[in-house]
Amino acid sequence: MSDNGSGPDAAQWQKLDRRAVLVAALLMSGVAVSGGLPAFVALSSAFGAWTAIGWVLLGAVVFVGCSAGAEYLRWRHTRYRIGPERAELHTGLLLVKRRSLARERIRNVDLTAHPLLRVFGLVKVRIGTGENNGAGTESTLELRPVTRREGDRLRRELLTRSLSGAGDEHHDGRLATLDPAWIRYAPLSVAAPLLGAAALGAAMQVSEWFGVQRGVIEWVGGVFSGVAVVWTVAVLAVALLIAGVIGSLGLFVEMWWNYRLDREPGGTLRVQRGLFTSRSISIEERRLRGVEVVEPLGVRLAGAARVDAVATGLAEGEADKKTDHKTLVPAVPKQFADVAAARVLREPVAPTAAARLVPHPVAARGRRLRWALGAVLGAVASLALLGVLLTEVLLWVAGGVAVVMLPVAGLLAVDAYRSLGHGLTGDYLVVRSGSVRRATVALRRDGVIGFTVKQSVFQRRAGLVTVTATTAAGAGAYSVYDAGTSQGLTFADEAVEGVLGPFLQRDPQTP
Repeated sequence: MSDNGSGPDAAQWQKLDRRAVLVAALLMSGVAVSGGLPAFVALSSAFGAWTAIGWVLLGAVVFVGCSAGAEYLRWRHTRYRIGPERAELHTGLLLVKRRSLARERIRNVDLTAHPLLRVFGLVKVRIGTGENNGAGTESTLELRPVTRREGDRLRRELLTRSLSGAGDEHHDGRLATLDPAWIRYAPLSVAAPLLGAAALGAAMQVSEWFGVQRGVIEWVGGVFSGVAVVWTVAVLAVALLIAGVIGSLGLFVEMWWNYRLDREPGGTLRVQRGLFTSRSISIEERRLRGVEVVEPLGVRLAGAARVDAVATGLAEGEADKKTDHKTLVPAVPKQFADVAAARVLREPVAPTAAARLVPHPVAARGRRLRWALGAVLGAVASLALLGVLLTEVLLWVAGGVAVVMLPVAGLLAVDAYRSLGHGLTGDYLVVRSGSVRRATVALRRDGVIGFTVKQSVFQRRAGLVTVTATTAAGAGAYSVYDAGTSQGLTFADEAVEGVLGPFLQRDPQTP
């Protein structure tokens, strides 16, 4: 790697946008305000209001000043360049880091911008190879921040590839765009009750900061005085669920506002979305190995599904925690999800919808019923034991759990069995499983690098086997659970000819 501007990879070094310091100062000011408010409440009760204000302001000034100074040093000693062969980033004052990525290995250039960055027309650019080598960021260069125009230029320059063959006018350009009606599926996800619980936790935390938590609890107790405990719990649960529904609607709007899915010249799928924090996620078609149609239980009951990409280079843990880099289409009507999957794969019909899935033996249903009922009975037995040792109330809880959960567990087990299936269609193998989260995966045969066959003692007695297709894309492995022994082995042998065949023992009399 050369720094003298000569050689085959010579290019001009560039600096990040200098407004990085201003953005950092404003961000840290917000942190100082949110942290200073509870500190002021705590200090004012001990030293008086004016003394507390003085200490809080002094701490805020020091905190913001140090943060802005550190950001200035980072900006001053950070530079990057994009050469014909490599993308390079140099950063650090005392500990200098020089990282370099070969351009031929770059797989993703993603742009994100939180509200402050958007105000100033800036973005954060993540340039990565999509590898997860355990080092965290060694396969990623992060430019924070650059102008929106510079971010778009870098994305186009680094990801544009010449497509082999002619384009497809039916599957190029805009593939999907936001329909406001899709928001109706947001409250059906598991996020709604979780957000309700988070709202309760936040309310209790804020009340504790201001020293009124006991008063809030006493006020709630007064409101429900004389009301049976069961009805009190039911009303509070409904209130939390309503809060969760409102939160899930707001989360959907923030994440999927202005959503667009495009196929750009050069063979790149680009997802753009976000209200406050804008996101631009790019996936090269040449590393796309298939799609996964995901149907969480609530969404499935409403006849909807989402579409995820099965692609190499989508390393888990590398992406921003608030951004799902795999999702190409959010929860939408199932019919549209199939259409979008077909457009993404350049197929007339989505393999997930075209494949005729083979059902699994009845023994697989028995295994799921035993697992589900065993889990519920184990929880009931634990509660009953604690009830005998501690309080009779837990015995009533155990009875309630048994009455409610045993039928639910049985229904989910039967549904999980009915969801099992596998098949082949064209260039794809298709696998489906799951109940609470049913997923149908269409994986290109040429993306499979091997098969793993597992058979426990109980599976052997039932004549079942689990066959797992391993791949460098997506989750890395996709399993056909509890298929018949000959059924699963035949599927693997036909899916990728020559991979499993040499290890199979065939009947000599069979042609």
